[in-house]
Amino acid sequence: MYGLARPLLFGLDAERAHGFGLRALDAAHATGLTRLLGARARPFPTPLLGLTFPNPVGLAAGLDKNGAHIDALFGLGFGFVEIGTVTPRPQPGNPKPRMFRLPRHRALINRLGFNNDGVDALVRNVERARRRSGPLGINIGKNKDTPNESADRDYLHCLERVYPLADYVTVNISSPNTAGLRELQEEQSLRRLVSTLREAQEKLGARHGKRVPMLVKIAPDLSDDDVHAAARVLTDLHVDGVIATNTTVSRIAVQDDPLSRETGGLSGEPLMNKSTAVLRMLRTRMPEAVPLVGVGGILSGADAVKKMAAGASLVQIYTGLIYRGPELIGECVEAIRRRKEAPSRGNLPSL
Repeated sequence: MYGLARPLLFGLDAERAHGFGLRALDAAHATGLTRLLGARARPFPTPLLGLTFPNPVGLAAGLDKNGAHIDALFGLGFGFVEIGTVTPRPQPGNPKPRMFRLPRHRALINRLGFNNDGVDALVRNVERARRRSGPLGINIGKNKDTPNESADRDYLHCLERVYPLADYVTVNISSPNTAGLRELQEEQSLRRLVSTLREAQEKLGARHGKRVPMLVKIAPDLSDDDVHAAARVLTDLHVDGVIATNTTVSRIAVQDDPLSRETGGLSGEPLMNKSTAVLRMLRTRMPEAVPLVGVGGILSGADAVKKMAAGASLVQIYTGLIYRGPELIGECVEAIRRRKEAPSRGNLPSL
């Protein structure tokens, strides 16, 4: 079914197709037609972070920034869904056009810039959603006009608002599309911000009578030394997990494409090796007890297995969903299941 719809979607501007696709998905979910988009993955329960994921394949943040399509997205068979990035106040993001397809490379470039309706709107949407089929992650960020020295206020505000509703929270300090945001990954800045959020996390846990895990999402463009420093800080502060990685500003893998000159974050197939290298480096530098989520460049079941072999306990897809459709979810689940059942074929860690 998606194979028939894709030419129509790819005939539209990328951002327009994004919105149209989500509306169509909502309609399919409301009428019980989601099953026509592809067979749902068989259950593959994965316990992690004190939660049980129906399967280890999730949706990365960015597709549903306002949490307006949660039920329909779970209906595709994802083991978990991450919404956002959300900021305290609504903001329009960067000027359009700001999303571009590179079909020959099975890639996207986006410079959306945390466009969203604000955290209050997201909270209302989550409260309306049924979402009983898997954990919901909420990805939080800062407003564009908030200086980095005040960034902790934005993150704290979002954390407090989403905490009662989230199954886990992701701190996004790695988008390349908000000026200066990635500076928060520098060792001392990272330590200050995450320390503040960890303290708030424990206080919120006591207030609400439940502990919601907090993960940090990092960039693929960090130097080896910076990855090691981030691993040290995040280990010292006992974060619950790390998501590796966000999009890349590198264009080496697509330099022959005319659209490579567009600014923004590159995702899809060209990101696979770069993001997996960071994932593997983190796994060697952080305790096994700290789970890692692998994201970036997954366009096949084999790609998902490579992430798991590099140290991931869960994986997420986004651009692969655009190019392959919902069938990619089940393909990844089955590939991970096969490798789990036949570990002698590779070095897949225990799930």
